[in-house]
Amino acid sequence: MIPLKDDNPTYSYPYVTVGLITMNTLIFLFQLLLGPERFAIFVLITGAIPYEIVNLVDIYPEDLVPPPFTLLTAMFVHGGLFHLLGNMLYLWIFGDNIEDRLGHLRFLIFYLFTGVMASLAHILINPGSTVPMIGASGAIAGILGAYFVLFPRAGVITLLWFFFFIEIVRIPALVFLGLWFAFQLLSSGLGGGIAWYAHIGGFIVGAILILLVRPRRGRR
Repeated sequence: MIPLKDDNPTYSYPYVTVGLITMNTLIFLFQLLLGPERFAIFVLITGAIPYEIVNLVDIYPEDLVPPPFTLLTAMFVHGGLFHLLGNMLYLWIFGDNIEDRLGHLRFLIFYLFTGVMASLAHILINPGSTVPMIGASGAIAGILGAYFVLFPRAGVITLLWFFFFIEIVRIPALVFLGLWFAFQLLSSGLGGGIAWYAHIGGFIVGAILILLVRPRRGRR
């Protein structure tokens, strides 16, 4: 299932959402300009490595920032074009509505906080891992959790693609995001270089946090 857009209107321009997409894209273009070898080094010095964060040590090569702060830098680094495009698609479709309800500043804080908490969920499960964790998916999972709580009846225009079967349908957000979360749970034991527990943790934190911050009502 590939989301194309939602039918949930907003009443303010999503400056932060657009800014985050722009920043992630520019950083990825910078990564490409580095070339393959320095691209890999850049991932190592900006990614959140569980072992480094748990033990407060810096494994060679030296991190761009002290290990705990890689929880933030890792959120703006991606490993490939499809990694970036998938994350930015979800951020564009679901982020504007959460920004509209929270306001720009609170949305930015919400995004960064859920991203950090998502990474900590992954680290809790894999404290000894020396594999760098990168990408915005943990923070975006937090947005999906908030959307799941606030807009369960909103429609998500979705491309269903299964071999030669292709169809565009409207799926309630409750179903779309529920299936997304179920997929993360089912895939969590597979590994495969994907931080599934960051997705799970981010979604849960986002769903709980949005209930605590009591976002403003949208204008009619």
